[in-house]
Amino acid sequence: MSALMEQRAGHLAEDYREMLEVLSAGSVHTHFDPYEDIDWDGPELAVDRTDPRWVLDPEVDPLGAHPWYQAQPLEVQIEIGRRRVANAVKVGAAFESVLIRGLMHYAMTLPNGSPEFRYCMHEMTEECNHIQMFQELVNRIGDDVPGARRRFRTLMPVIGFLAGYLPLLLMIGILGGEEPIDHYQKSLMRTGRSLQPTLARAMQIHIAEEARHISFADAFLRFHLPRRSRLTRGVLTVLFPVTMAVLADEIMRPSFSLFAGTGMPRRVYREALRRGAVHDAILASYFADMRRLCEETGLMTRTGRAMWRRLGISGEPSRFRGEPDRTAELVA
Repeated sequence: MSALMEQRAGHLAEDYREMLEVLSAGSVHTHFDPYEDIDWDGPELAVDRTDPRWVLDPEVDPLGAHPWYQAQPLEVQIEIGRRRVANAVKVGAAFESVLIRGLMHYAMTLPNGSPEFRYCMHEMTEECNHIQMFQELVNRIGDDVPGARRRFRTLMPVIGFLAGYLPLLLMIGILGGEEPIDHYQKSLMRTGRSLQPTLARAMQIHIAEEARHISFADAFLRFHLPRRSRLTRGVLTVLFPVTMAVLADEIMRPSFSLFAGTGMPRRVYREALRRGAVHDAILASYFADMRRLCEETGLMTRTGRAMWRRLGISGEPSRFRGEPDRTAELVA
């Protein structure tokens, strides 16, 4: 390695350490407790199961945009929307549990004095709080939703364990689980529509803390990827979009049994929640920041770009983190 390359590597390591220190300080000085910062029994946060604000927004939810859903009576739209939201919250809790397993496994391999160790512990603490918050919200909503589909629930302990041995893939998985939820929540906030108050409060807390978690995974990949072999980077070029698509599918496409008794035809389920123009456009919009990350770390090669297109999640990269949606590139 040349002297200039060593100097650049040294600056990068210093910048990475400083970022971890800033993130850790943020977790100390700005954090939330679900039972201190949410007045669950307050009258203004009471959960009304017939609240019309449960109706799905067609701008951010492909099921909400489907003509069949929009043609249903209001009470049916509320029922479907409420179940869908509660199930997505339950899936979020499942993702957090996998993240905790993987981070704990990885953190225990780190040497003394590692700034990564400290921030991993902060993040796991916050994710435990998120699981409590999500489960309390599901309980208050009152629908006995299953959360993640059965196969994913079965594999969760294995995925978390193996991820501890594969920290780069673990961080990609964290982004694949966090980015769609974070993007969906921010998109709802940006619509300006009135949201169910308890859901809105939980979303505010989650968005605030997930900003740190996403920043950590992003910085981790930017720091560690250049230090890996060409073969490793080549494999991750393919696995990155695959991970994004698979985890987003777990969030967006619940089991059909979730809608039992609502009269939803399987045709509607397939059209809205599997593949279609609206579904693919919304799904692709979740990952503009991730496409930017791949561009800037060298993972958006010709092979990588083809894989993003093949999975229906290609499009323009964001110009800055958290940029509002631009039109996604749809590929037939």
